[in-house]
This record gives sequence, structure tokens and C-alpha cells, in this order.
Amino acid sequence: MEEIKNAAPIENFDWDAFENGSSNSAKSKEELEQLYDGTLNKVADNEVVNGTVIAINKREVIVNIGYKSDGIIPVSEFRYNPDLKVGDTVEVFIENTENKKGQLLLSHKKACASRSWDRVNQALDSQEVIKGYIKCRTKGGMIVDVFGTEAFLPGSQIDVKPIRDYDTFVGQYMDFKVVKINQEFRNVVVSHKALIEEEIEQQRMDIISKLEKGQVLEGTVKNITSYGVFIDLGGVDGLIHITDLSWGRVSDPKEVVELDQKINVVILDFDDEKKRIALGLKQLTPHPWDALDANLQVGDKVKGKVVVIADYGAFIEIAPGVEGLIHVSEMSWSQHLRSAQDFIKVGDEIEAVILTLDRDERKMSLGLKQLKNDPWQSIDDKYPVGSKHTATVRNFTSFGIFVEIEEGVDGLIHISDLSWTKKVKHPSEFTQIGSTIDVVVLEIDKENRRLSLGHKQLEDNPWDTYETVFTLDSIHEGKIVEMMDKGAVIALEYGVEGFATPKHLVKEDGTQAQQGETLQFKVIEFNKESKRVILSHSRIFEDIAKAEAKAEKKAQRKASGKKDAKDEPMIQNQAASTTLGDIDALAALKSQLDKEEK
Repeated sequence: MEEIKNAAPIENFDWDAFENGSSNSAKSKEELEQLYDGTLNKVADNEVVNGTVIAINKREVIVNIGYKSDGIIPVSEFRYNPDLKVGDTVEVFIENTENKKGQLLLSHKKACASRSWDRVNQALDSQEVIKGYIKCRTKGGMIVDVFGTEAFLPGSQIDVKPIRDYDTFVGQYMDFKVVKINQEFRNVVVSHKALIEEEIEQQRMDIISKLEKGQVLEGTVKNITSYGVFIDLGGVDGLIHITDLSWGRVSDPKEVVELDQKINVVILDFDDEKKRIALGLKQLTPHPWDALDANLQVGDKVKGKVVVIADYGAFIEIAPGVEGLIHVSEMSWSQHLRSAQDFIKVGDEIEAVILTLDRDERKMSLGLKQLKNDPWQSIDDKYPVGSKHTATVRNFTSFGIFVEIEEGVDGLIHISDLSWTKKVKHPSEFTQIGSTIDVVVLEIDKENRRLSLGHKQLEDNPWDTYETVFTLDSIHEGKIVEMMDKGAVIALEYGVEGFATPKHLVKEDGTQAQQGETLQFKVIEFNKESKRVILSHSRIFEDIAKAEAKAEKKAQRKASGKKDAKDEPMIQNQAASTTLGDIDALAALKSQLDKEEK
């Protein structure tokens, strides 16, 4: 048996640890722990790291991120990656390094969202062109998936052209630029139009550098407005004003072009910076005036369509781009002021006579009335003095009525020629505009194209008869119909009106007669020419009083035996009103007046 040699004991040996089955000292244990911790990854909450899939079951995916424990992620977070298998590397978000159960909590979904948000912000900073998937349509635009983040694509940012059908873009992949991010609400706005504009801007610079007036280019109808058409010239927009679409009048540009139509246009003008380009379409065809019939001359008849009407006249299109003006004075022989709308309306097909023709100025004047004979050429034969006609009242003046016997034949009825008996202060008291009135021709003024007409001359002058009725000192019953400062108007029989001054309206009892009273009046003046009858009520009893005084004086002289050589028998010329109706002339006159009143 080999002899056991003596050995020195190990100082500071931990016998307790040895008895428990461990032979490491306290110092070596700390070293081992440090060595162990050094083999693990240092991670923190809310951090995104890469991990390795080490196991997959129906509910969970086990991921090793090199930490002291493995993390568990619901398999639903990998539904967009059905081909996931053990050994794959995936991004995970550390929600908690150690929860209450001592487990490591990971999320693949949040890792994707975090990486996506960082990627989107990076794209905004660098103005990078990114690709996105248009998921669906929403109010005002589309929802786009970029790096797993939902972004908003406004309808105005889809294309430079107006979009008519948004649904055609759903399900498509397109390139975008991130144009705006709201960090607080994590909203992202993208644009596809910005990419197109960059490309177009380069094309635009190439196009506008070569623009020249008179240059003919091909373009596409981009937009149609009420005032013109916008044309896309391949990156540069130009405007064809509505007046430059056709040589003829155009009420709506859609009559000439339609959207997306390709047409040739000519450059008419552009500003110094070449931002506004004026285009023309009609300039590509010859002017219609140049193709106008060379044999057409003044006096010829032409047919055309009324395209514009104004108060002063109407424009007639006799060919596309060739128009003539018919002034309102050339529409009728009448001198009565009227509007062009009284004769024709827009859209009418009419015939007219060429009055003037200037091919250099491209102007033409036409006439309508020249198609009819001038009625004044035969006025003496058709409307001789003394002839009776029916006219239409056209206008009033303070001195008379303007009437039209036929189109182009006007006349004036002076206010003094309206009635034999009635004092007309204004023609509107006698008739109204638009009414008909019977007239007789009194005088013809051919040079000024005017007739002097009368209405009262259609009847005999009743004042010839009144002269025999309303004799001086004859007494008649009358009614006061109007009171004025200078006197009163008294209505007598047969429609005659008389006048009495205030001193002749004093009654026998000294009071003044009032309006509406019916009294006896004596004729103290009669003038047939001026149709004036002056009356007096007070003269009746004044004359009786004078006669009685004279008779009494005569009786006194006779009683005294004296005789006055100057005294002569007094004859009282008082007409009996009850016998006037028996006169044949008055009876006929009364019948005629009653008929007129009815």
C-alpha cells in the first residue's frame, strides 16, 4: 500500500459549500456569473431586435433573441407570413423583459409598425420615392399601405388630370412620395401627383423653351369650362378661349370639342414667363369672309339665322363666321321707338337685304323693312285728307296723342282735336295706350312722315247748335261740379260746361253757393270759337230787383204826372227751358250726345 504523503490544507476553504456539493469559492461564483451574463444579449423595453424562431405550435411562436429566456408571440401576428418556419429570423418588439411571471414579452406586429413608422419618416426626410399598395377607397381619396402603415392619398394627389373613377385604382401598386406626417396622431399623407409633376416640369421646361407664336402643336382636351377649353400640350397647359374655337358664335364649348379629344392648335400668345399660353383652333381654317361669294353686293337678298339680339338691333349669321347687323331702325318703316325683340328673336331664320358691305373691314349691315314697300310713297292715295281710319294709340304727350294707322304710318291727334265739348287736360283722360281710336286725316306732312289727325272732326260741331240755345241772358239749370279759387265749373245740359266767378255765385240770402248745389244760372257771355260759357246766379235776382225798382220809379213819376221820355217798354228775354227740347236741332243733338255717353 502506497504511503500517503502529508499535504498542506487549502486556506480559506469553504467547507460548508463543499458539504452542500459545491467546491467553488464565493469569488469564483461571481466570476462565473459575470462570465454567464456576458454570453447574453443586453436588451431593453420598447426596443426592436432580431430573433430566431425555435418552435411553432398552433397558438404560439417561440423566439430566441439571445436573452436568458425565450419570448412567446401569438401565431396570429404572423398571419401575413404563412410560410414561417423554425430557424427563420424575425423582427420583434420588446414589450417587457420580465413580467410578473418572469416571462419575456415580445410582439412581431409592433416591431413591424415601429420599423414602418421609422421608415416612413425617413422617406419624408429624404424625399425618397416609395412603393405602396392602394387598399380601398375612402371619403376624399384612397387608403394606401406603405411599409405596413396606412397612409391617406387625397383624390387631388392621384394624378394631374381630374379623376372620374377612383375604383379603378383599388388593388394597384403605385409609386408615392410622403408629403406630410402628423407625429401626434401618426397620420401620413402621400402623393402620386408630385412624382408626375416632377416629370412634367422637366417636359414643360423642354416644351416652353421651344414655344413660338404661330406654332402648331397637338394637344389633348383636359378640361372644358363655360369660357373656354384647357389643352394639355404634354406637360404644359394652354387655353383656347371660347371666341377662338370657331369663326361662328359658340354658346357652349362642348358643341365643338369633347374631353380627352386630341386636336391640333396654334399658339396665339404667351406671357414673358410663358406660364399662360393662349391657343386657337379656328385660326387653323381660312376666315369665312375670305370665302364669301364674290358676286354678293349691296341690294342682294340673303338668308340667315338670328344669333344675338340687343336693344339697338340684331346680328344675323348668313354663314359660319359671317354676320351682318340689322339696326332696329331698319326693321320697320315706323318711326315709333321700339326694341329689336318686338320684331325677331334668337334662332329665327329670316331674309334680309344687304345695305352696306365692307369686305376689308368684314362688316355688313342688313335691312328688313326694305323687303316691303315704303307706305309713304303712296300716302296721298291711301290716306288722303278727309279720309277716316282706325288707329292704335302708341304714346301720350301733354299736347296730344301719337297713333299708328299701320306699320310705318304715324300721326298726331292734338289735344284740342279730341272733343268738341269736353275740356281734356291730359290725353290719358280720354283714352289709353294700346287702345284703338277713330281718326280723320286733317293734314299730310310727307317730308317729316307725319299725319295731323283729328277725332272730334268725325262729328258735326255741336257749338253751332249751342249758340242758338245758350243765348245771352237766357236762364238754365246747372250743377256746381268743381270749385276753384277763381270760380266754379257748372255742368249744364247737353254736356256743356260753364264757368262762374265767385261774385256771381252769391245767393239771394247773401251766402256763397257750394259744390254739388243745383241752381239757376244766367248766360252773361257765350264764345263759340273758344267754347266758353260765362254764367251768373246772382245776376238773376239782381236783374229782377233792378227791374222792380225801375218799375216802381216809373209808377211814382206817373202818379206825379211826370213822363220820362227815355222810358221804354222793358222786354225780358228769358228763355223757357221747358220748350228747348222741342226744337228739332236740339232734339237731334241731345239724342247724339246721349248715344255718346252710353
